[in-house]
Amino acid sequence: MTQSLKRRTHSDGESPARRRLGGIAPGLAVCGAIALTATGINYLAPAVSPLLLAIVIAAVVANLVPVPAVCGPGVTFSAKVLLRIGVALLGLQLVLGDVLGLGFGVLLVVVAIVVGGITAGLLIGKALGIPYARRLLISCGMSICGAAAVAGVEGVTKADEEDTATAVGTVVLFGTLMIPVIPLASNAMGLSEETAGMWAGGSIHEVAQVVAAGGMIGTSALTLAVVVKLARVMMLAPIVTVLSIRQRRLTGDAGKRPPIVPMFVIGFIACAILRSVGILPDGIISAGKVAQTVLLTVAMSALGLGVRLQVMRRVGWRPFVQAAATTAVVAGIALGGVLIAG
Repeated sequence: MTQSLKRRTHSDGESPARRRLGGIAPGLAVCGAIALTATGINYLAPAVSPLLLAIVIAAVVANLVPVPAVCGPGVTFSAKVLLRIGVALLGLQLVLGDVLGLGFGVLLVVVAIVVGGITAGLLIGKALGIPYARRLLISCGMSICGAAAVAGVEGVTKADEEDTATAVGTVVLFGTLMIPVIPLASNAMGLSEETAGMWAGGSIHEVAQVVAAGGMIGTSALTLAVVVKLARVMMLAPIVTVLSIRQRRLTGDAGKRPPIVPMFVIGFIACAILRSVGILPDGIISAGKVAQTVLLTVAMSALGLGVRLQVMRRVGWRPFVQAAATTAVVAGIALGGVLIAG
């Protein structure tokens, strides 16, 4: 009788997979619609990144129209699962030979930027009385690769939605401000195009923001800026691994412990290796880049939906001071480093 009841339950009801898909569908549809809008604007204005547009559009939507609770599971799925897949595919943009071609001196500068930026950000945030998880996300976002770093690090810390939203909001604000600042400052200081490009790649938060600033400086600057930025992106894997190990030690046997090396980090490294050894055809690389852009744009839409004015008002001015100071430290280390190494 029990077996017949189970059979009727499975035959009359939906499968677990279908129920899960139905649960995430509303939120996924909202994030997809925002991502599609951002992509359309990017098509008309290619200089504007669809990822940044998605965050801004989603933040505007979230502050004008209350997002229904039914969208919650799909938004969470987009901000966590889709983002991690997108970050893993980001490895397909990395050719290790290009990064190593920067030379030992520049690579040492990249390590100094990331480690120095995170350390300074944590100290500044502590002095301002900001909770550890929040100041860590802000520090990593400013020092590594923007919102993708925020989301990656969030998975191995005890950060909440407010911490993540605050960090994403500061990354968008200060990274965008840096787009005109670096080219103008480079010109005022009389830096060569190559040096200015390396400074942009070493100091600006998002890859898309680096592309925008590098393009304003010049063609050769753009190439160097992107390669230096991708070298910083490579630092995401070891940083997340170190933070994951630290969290496991703090957690001990109580509660859920994060994996030593998260799966998306393994995927990122695997994609970078596959791209670097040259076994992937151009079609696969191109398709991977499109998939990565789509997934990250949808994920940025989900993150943007968490950026609400009431949250920003509630967290106060301190995170913005930390973000501004950390941005200045990262830019200072980058400038000093490229001038010495260049």
